[in-house]
Amino acid sequence: MTADEARSAARNAEERGRRAVVLGGGLAGTTAALELADAGLETTLIETRPRLGGLAFSFRRDSAAGELTVDNGQHVYLRCCTAYRWFLERVGAAALAPLQRRLDVPVLDVAPERPRLGRLRRTAAPVPLHLAASLATYPHLSLAERASVGRAALALKRLDPADPALDGIDFATWLHRNGQSDRAVEALWDLVGVPTLNAHAPDASMGLAAMVFKTGLLSDPGAADIGWAHVPLGDIHDILARAALDRAGVRTLLQTRARAVEPAGDGHGWRVTAEGREGAEELEAGTVVLAVPQQEAHGLLPEGALPDPDALLDIGTAPILNIHVIYDRKVLRRPFFTALGTPVQWVFDRTAASGLTGGGQYLALSQSAAQKEIDLPVATLRERYLPELERVLPAARGAGVRDFFVTRERTATFAPSPGVGRLRPGPRTAAPGIHLAGAWTATGWPATMEGAVRSGVAAAREALAALGRPQEKEPVPGSSGVPGTEGRAIT
Repeated sequence: MTADEARSAARNAEERGRRAVVLGGGLAGTTAALELADAGLETTLIETRPRLGGLAFSFRRDSAAGELTVDNGQHVYLRCCTAYRWFLERVGAAALAPLQRRLDVPVLDVAPERPRLGRLRRTAAPVPLHLAASLATYPHLSLAERASVGRAALALKRLDPADPALDGIDFATWLHRNGQSDRAVEALWDLVGVPTLNAHAPDASMGLAAMVFKTGLLSDPGAADIGWAHVPLGDIHDILARAALDRAGVRTLLQTRARAVEPAGDGHGWRVTAEGREGAEELEAGTVVLAVPQQEAHGLLPEGALPDPDALLDIGTAPILNIHVIYDRKVLRRPFFTALGTPVQWVFDRTAASGLTGGGQYLALSQSAAQKEIDLPVATLRERYLPELERVLPAARGAGVRDFFVTRERTATFAPSPGVGRLRPGPRTAAPGIHLAGAWTATGWPATMEGAVRSGVAAAREALAALGRPQEKEPVPGSSGVPGTEGRAIT
């Protein structure tokens, strides 16, 4: 190579080092792109869909009740979700997804002859006394079961969720070892664990369960206060997120798929081959973030990037089923509730957010760990769930059903099975400049919006450190620690 060629190659490598390509426009990819662009990198974001938001999105539906904006699933977050709260602030959406002033969850048990309503709510007292009054009067457990829950909570508080030994056992085994009855598991631990982990206790890693309960319920009195979007999710995760990316100078390519990630010709940096509406394009960059599902990441990773890339294929997935019912009248007075003694899990009022007009009420049922129902026909689900809604909501008896439809996310989350922790890679790979993001990576969290945002921050931080631009401050409050519970949904 001549001196001129060497100088030219050095200039090309230097220019490449100032560029970044992020693959995937979900919360992880959007976060990574914002962080890289804010640090001065020329950043391109590539997304296969015609929108951003990943698995937390909205769509338009011409319904028998009129044109609606429908969320694919009911997603919530908690006050302890510092990363997702930062994301809301970053895109200008904090006021659109407010938090409860204090945790208050109505819990209806319809199994007895006379249904009973209980509440899980907190006071301003310090942990763990903030839940003591609620637990002492919780009608769905016996006095002995309530006392045993308190003892288990204290034992849980002493655990380290990052202990690999906890990842190897299931949550149910630990609960039973610590004196929890089947009823306590159903009426309390699974009531929280199923929507946050997307698994029942026997199918959930104890490490992830400990992280959820320790951070969400045992870290700070307000940690579990619930927040959710009062507008369609697409308004936040797509429209406002895209505007934030534009302001940051990110080039966003929608309906574009990355076909390959290969070393650049001179061996410095990477060439991303992408195919979109206007044909194929090659982008060269020093930094590439793969913020795509684990199976897709497996197909794009350069050789040698991970010591055991096939481990990504061993990270299973779990489904979430969402049932949407529009009544011709108001049948629910509360914004949401959860139920026992029925297949119905969590029910939210989505009337205002959907744009429903002309009277009536739109309810969304979020059914996690839905392996047995995810492929059932709509007619079967209608026959099953409309009578159940009449059981839990007496006002629904005799009400007209203007519309009934279903949304299915068959791979909504990674499966939080025992042992999954050893399969989840961190953001750094052995390929210089290649980084991983996504809720399935090693965030310490289950598959939640919080975990997704944290993964994007972690990938961007690793990339900037590798470029000699380490962050002097935490870009997201609390993002360096092991956190607490949110919300994929309560989806």
